[in-house]
Amino acid sequence: MRVQDAFVFRNATVLDGTEGMAPRAGRAVLVEEGRIAAIGPTNEVTAPIGAREIDLDGAFLLPGLINMHVHLCGSGRPTSAGDAGALMKRLDNPVGRAIVRGLLRKRAQQQLASGVTTVRGAGDPLYGDIAVRDEFNAGKHVGPRLIAPGTGVTVPGGHGAGLFAQIAESPEDAAELVREIAAHGADVIKLFVTGGVFDAEKVGEPGVLRMSEEVARAACEAAHRLGLSVMAHVESTEGVRVALRAGVDTIEHGAPMTPEIVDLYRGGAGTQLEGRAPSVTCTISPALPFVKLPPEKTHSTEVQKANGDIVCEGIVQSARDALAAGIPVGLGTDSSCPFVTQYDMWREVAYFAKYVGVSNAFALHTATAVNARLLGLGDETGTVEVGKSADLIVVDANPLDDLSALRDVRHVMCRGAFVEHPRVKHIAELDEELDWIMSQPVA
Repeated sequence: MRVQDAFVFRNATVLDGTEGMAPRAGRAVLVEEGRIAAIGPTNEVTAPIGAREIDLDGAFLLPGLINMHVHLCGSGRPTSAGDAGALMKRLDNPVGRAIVRGLLRKRAQQQLASGVTTVRGAGDPLYGDIAVRDEFNAGKHVGPRLIAPGTGVTVPGGHGAGLFAQIAESPEDAAELVREIAAHGADVIKLFVTGGVFDAEKVGEPGVLRMSEEVARAACEAAHRLGLSVMAHVESTEGVRVALRAGVDTIEHGAPMTPEIVDLYRGGAGTQLEGRAPSVTCTISPALPFVKLPPEKTHSTEVQKANGDIVCEGIVQSARDALAAGIPVGLGTDSSCPFVTQYDMWREVAYFAKYVGVSNAFALHTATAVNARLLGLGDETGTVEVGKSADLIVVDANPLDDLSALRDVRHVMCRGAFVEHPRVKHIAELDEELDWIMSQPVA
């Protein structure tokens, strides 16, 4: 990893991240003081004295990917979290917090090495993500831009309890927890409104409503008073309705929509953060393994597998419904879930194209410019554009032809920090299963 005042990438084929992006060959991109200073024909861009020049020989330069949903605390191996609450209590001391911080930092740097230059966290233990964000922002370590929620808010028996969420037993508790999390420096508030696949007890009830509308509303109102948006784990249609009525700004995962829900996404409740349209984050990566792999590989019961099928279908349908209705859709991996690594954002982009049915260009546009806009960073990152942060990746082949070109990243630059030979620590046994899943037909 290297930080230098000026770089120039020559003989690049630029994909700028816009919706209508098309390859522009023979370009030069000049970076000065962490920002894109010039873009033009390779022989017409003059670099300042001392700038490092890198000849890309026709390779593709594009915006860094943005991952909208990441838990940094896990690797993606399909193992049980065990008694997470007890473990977190044992780690809640200076030494334990340092251990957690080091783990989260390494996982965030894996995201960066894989081409993800901006990460929005989705909840991690002991406010470790906030500490890591501050380290990156201070230049103590090179890592991705990190949008950190700290710990989330859940309810007794709710999703994430004890590991990456604190428990609110009343609306008053929820509001107080939001204020406490904000005081730790959180960038966004995370709620767990419904359950998930692993905590459903019956077939047909994944995403069972756990958090009441009153509790969710109190949390949203407290967050919005502080100027913070709210993201929420939701995996059922009823959960989406409750969350949007309560004021949630971003539905994570999603479910099939009703006309009422479409109206709520369009601001019908009037409860969201002022000036922000509600959106949904599509996360196919954690759901698809339940559909494609046998239960013995996902460590799931038959009930969990059946519910996994329902959730996966719901996430895909949610994205389709949203796009058809003009509702913003972002992309995230839900890294840390079983079979979701810290280096596979490219798979989520490919799943989005394959299962939702959008073009490769639109999928890539969503993972860059759209995600940036949904994070309020559209003026800062998401496109290759003069004046924007130098958040750039280089790949050898054209991802518009085949999104798997994003799998092997030659160079990464984040806020002007250059990762010359990014190295991803692969988990071979997961890669094998995930490659098989990728090869399977849609139906």
